[in-house]
Amino acid sequence: MKLEHLSIVNYKNIREAEIGFSAGVNCLVGNNGMGKTNLLDAIYYLSMCKASNALPDSQVITHGEDFFLLKGNYELNGQPEEIRCGYQLKSRKSFRRGGKEYQRLADHIGLLPIVLLTPADTVLILGGSEERRRMMDVCISQFDKTYLNALIRYNNALLQRNTLLKQDPPLTDWSLCQIWEEQLDFYGQQIYEARQLFVSQFEPVFQEFYGQIAPGKETVSLEYVSHFQNGSLLPQLNEIRNRDLAVGYTTRGAHKDELIMKIGDCLMKQIGSQGQNKTFLVGLKLAQFDYLRRQGSTCPILLLDDIFDRLDAERVEQIIRLVASDRFGQIFITDTNREYLDRIIEKVTGEHKLFTVENGVYAEKK
Repeated sequence: MKLEHLSIVNYKNIREAEIGFSAGVNCLVGNNGMGKTNLLDAIYYLSMCKASNALPDSQVITHGEDFFLLKGNYELNGQPEEIRCGYQLKSRKSFRRGGKEYQRLADHIGLLPIVLLTPADTVLILGGSEERRRMMDVCISQFDKTYLNALIRYNNALLQRNTLLKQDPPLTDWSLCQIWEEQLDFYGQQIYEARQLFVSQFEPVFQEFYGQIAPGKETVSLEYVSHFQNGSLLPQLNEIRNRDLAVGYTTRGAHKDELIMKIGDCLMKQIGSQGQNKTFLVGLKLAQFDYLRRQGSTCPILLLDDIFDRLDAERVEQIIRLVASDRFGQIFITDTNREYLDRIIEKVTGEHKLFTVENGVYAEKK
């Protein structure tokens, strides 16, 4: 898959842009706040139907405007594909493939697989467990429609049970919860099995990439923990009903799963240096790309935003060597330092383009 051309109107600080891309490496250089990240986010939006940082659609519109438009022209499995997205304040979002509007946005997820790394992804290591679950969900949902459907239905059942737990007067007839608890158990089991398989297949690839970036320096690991490891969720929910009623929400289930990230025998979030954290994140994202590529028939797009910051020279060199190879398909890389991007371009044997970015304006450098 390749993104050949992107049209943007009123997306964040990008008032209007028409950009043609290389099928290989696309480098964007500019100072912070100029629009490099916003361009990557627009590409992400066309794949995932939402901004990467989960901002409401109303907040990605350029200040002072009341709508935004995105259009991407792709080459997908040898055929042209056009994706359009538009949103106007106080109206519904429109997502179209080849001129035909989707009835459900979930039907679009996975058509254009994508992997994005930004500086904000440090939350994967330092933040709460919901961030790590989201990482698994975003990856698995792009190739497994059954998983995405189970996730949607599980979250709906969770919302319904939590609503009952919060009602006033307090819930006394637990039969009202039965249908939602059965759905939490049924769809939660599907989510658990898919996540468990994902981590078992993903971890060795992640460890390989980490080892290539930081050869012989440290070992890293991932451990998946779930209430479903104790069996069916139904008896567990029955056991904690009074506690759930007291706190007003469901305290067990797939929505409490954890992905423990370790360096050596310790938690990454407790002892990892800034350089180790960045290496960990780059390894995670490259492994996600490799995993998605092997799962489907379409090569994902890889978006790497400011990946060289806080890394020593040796790790920078290893990453440059990796991304300049031909194993990643179409890549978009941003940096404030043109030196790193020039070194990537020097090593690239295939197609490439370099763009300068200033105040939401993009200029190709020959």
